[in-house]
Amino acid sequence: MNSIRSKLSVMMFLEFFIWGAWLPLIFGYLPSLGFSAMQQSWVLNAFAIASFTGMFFSNQFADRNFAAERFLAVSHLIGGIAILALGWTTSFWPFFGLMLIHCLFYVPTISITNAIAFANLKDPQREFGPIRLWGTIGWIAASWPFVFILVDWAQIPEMGEVGFVAWLGEALGTSKEGAELQAGVRWTFITGGVASIVLAAFSLVLPHTPPKPAQQGGQTFAWLEAMQLLAVPYVFVLFIVTFFDAAVHQCYFIFTNDFLKSVGVGANWVMPVMSIGQVAEIGTMALLGTCLKKLGWRNIMVIGILGHTLRFGVFALAPVQGLAIAVIMVHGICYAFFFATVYIFVDEFLPKDARSSAQGLFNFLILGVGPFVANFVWPFVGEMSKPVTVTAEVREHAVVVHGKIKNLQDPQGEFALAMTREGESEAITREIKLADDQTFEVNLGPASEGTYTFGAINVVKRQLFVGDEKVALVLPPLEIPEKIDPNAPPRVSASQYDFQKLFLFPSGTALLAAIGLAIFFRPPAMSGEGSSGPVATPH
Repeated sequence: MNSIRSKLSVMMFLEFFIWGAWLPLIFGYLPSLGFSAMQQSWVLNAFAIASFTGMFFSNQFADRNFAAERFLAVSHLIGGIAILALGWTTSFWPFFGLMLIHCLFYVPTISITNAIAFANLKDPQREFGPIRLWGTIGWIAASWPFVFILVDWAQIPEMGEVGFVAWLGEALGTSKEGAELQAGVRWTFITGGVASIVLAAFSLVLPHTPPKPAQQGGQTFAWLEAMQLLAVPYVFVLFIVTFFDAAVHQCYFIFTNDFLKSVGVGANWVMPVMSIGQVAEIGTMALLGTCLKKLGWRNIMVIGILGHTLRFGVFALAPVQGLAIAVIMVHGICYAFFFATVYIFVDEFLPKDARSSAQGLFNFLILGVGPFVANFVWPFVGEMSKPVTVTAEVREHAVVVHGKIKNLQDPQGEFALAMTREGESEAITREIKLADDQTFEVNLGPASEGTYTFGAINVVKRQLFVGDEKVALVLPPLEIPEKIDPNAPPRVSASQYDFQKLFLFPSGTALLAAIGLAIFFRPPAMSGEGSSGPVATPH
């Protein structure tokens, strides 16, 4: 049994190492490729599209027609090659196509790995938590190498010049920016691809988990059996609440990268800081079985959802670096106490002959419908909350900077913009005067070939509890070629989120979901006998 548990632990480690390698930084990477907001949404929604397919096809395949470990091997081989290629892909359609291929083969493996674990553990309720926590360790392990990969080594002095301690401080505190950061982030896809291929090979030594044909008189399609379970009141309530929790959960990944940078966290530290949540998840997963028996299904799930309310509430109302980093620990509790608990609940109460498809029913929400809706809704909420949007472009052979200011305190009603063109020693500075509608436009003179670099536009934003906050908005460099295409003139933009307003929306949504679960979710009593508890049947 120890050998089986070790193999299952390695399986979980690699499974989530793959996902953890590329997900945290992709939200900032896609804009650097020049993808539009709609193109970014579709790339991110490749995961959701794959969960729909998994619900209606892939999990059916594993349940009824394919040994689970062989399905895992084939899926990770094809998906690994696809995401490996993303490291060298910068055009939208090839990028979207490769991401979709990867997700179509990767997403079903999340429920398949759960099914393999449940099928080979004597007491899943007690043993699944310690096995699944190795997936969390894998996610963490994928993030830490990028502390060094994303360091701007060209700016770091020689160790002999400053001493080891000073050198290490410079190295850990100096991150890449611009094109160099973009090139460094590409390694996230290469890392994930290599890990996927390794797991494809390792899957061949996992315990044999044969398919289970449909029982006589049962549904031909396993997903139909899973959908019928929504006729059970407590399953339906959990289904609805899971949708809202999954949508709120996705908001964390969409905006935390930008939020952490706004409170002073370097780009090379974003992944490790976000992994603090997974560190907390390790302890939570290890205690999950005990907590379930002491507190019960409903209380544990409510606590998990309220974690989102707390974390986003702190992000919104107290955006201080130390406090923001500390509250990320709650993310691990959110995952373990809700999503992991849902997976165990499904195995405890839903029919075993459709075990993968029953898991897929909730993956349909956790990885599919919830994130799919979130990838459109939360960016829209973010756009509505932006207090500053600035664009620099070539218009009628001149460099023009224009923008809109909202929800900002600026007693003088004006601020300055500095610009330096490649080869010039002094910056050109222009005062910016706001119109009545808080828009502005500044002409910086004739457009000349070269690179225009802009200084920070400094404004002041009100924040509850922490007082007024200085905001320094920096435009990316504007590259102007010798010949300007009149149909596609050079253009760069930058904006600043009002995180206070933005994060109050997911915080409030999570609070309402927790209240709904507390009032309406009435699961059967826990059997205490592992997987032999009562089975949900429609009525």
